Amino acid sequence: MPIVYALEPGLPAQAFRDVLVASTLAERRPAEDLERLDRMLRHADIVVTARDGEKLVGVSRAITDFAYCCYLSDLAVDVAYQHQGIGKRLIGETRARAGDGAILILIAAPAAETYYPKIGMQPIKSGWAIPRSR
Repeated sequence: MPIVYALEPGLPAQAFRDVLVASTLAERRPAEDLERLDRMLRHADIVVTARDGEKLVGVSRAITDFAYCCYLSDLAVDVAYQHQGIGKRLIGETRARAGDGAILILIAAPAAETYYPKIGMQPIKSGWAIPRSR
């Protein structure tokens, strides 16, 4: 059965949590705080999912103005489904929805830093952040 990609703005927080855990991204997300995960989903502009039948195997969650910039905050693919092009396709679906006038920006998880150049993404030379207080 082929992987099906879709916009899922109503994705439940528990399903999001499950794919974060299955992808190992939960190590860097508030995975035990379902209320916060729900807020993350409800305030996202783009939530694209990848499903193998009913099973959620990947998700991208982005914030964008649909004109100039798109921040891809979460890209998670179940470890059992990695190396099949799902992450690349989720990025492509997200970018298509943000529009070709918007730059797509993400902060790579340390374990994924070598992945992004392989799919044609370019590094950003400087960036700045104010860390979270919790």
